[in-house]
Amino acid sequence: MDYRLPYYMAYPLPLQYDDERIERRDYEYMKSMYPMAVKKILPYVEEECDRMAYEGSMIYDEYPDQLQIRLMCSRIYDKVKNMKPYDEEMEMQASRNEDWLKDLVQIMLFQELFQRRSRHRRNRRKFY
Repeated sequence: MDYRLPYYMAYPLPLQYDDERIERRDYEYMKSMYPMAVKKILPYVEEECDRMAYEGSMIYDEYPDQLQIRLMCSRIYDKVKNMKPYDEEMEMQASRNEDWLKDLVQIMLFQELFQRRSRHRRNRRKFY
């Protein structure tokens, strides 16, 4: 009797890493399709998330503190609001309603935090 295993059963780990690579590539592609105004805000969101990304950070808590999230949003908003308006259409929209920028920053922050929390859950050490 021949007890040899097929290659895909003997070495299953590369398939696991391919899923993560495909997800990361898909996420980067979706970020590249963001509108230009959002692409200019994105570095500020990523910078704030990088600042808060350390082991034991509140962003990795099961239920992150809403006050801390709001403080993160306000720090990003303070940096972004001083930027020059991107185009005439956005300038008109900003004059009508300034809350759209706060909402946009908050949504972008939540999306980035979701991605980082998902990646952290996949990659953290598991103690059995």
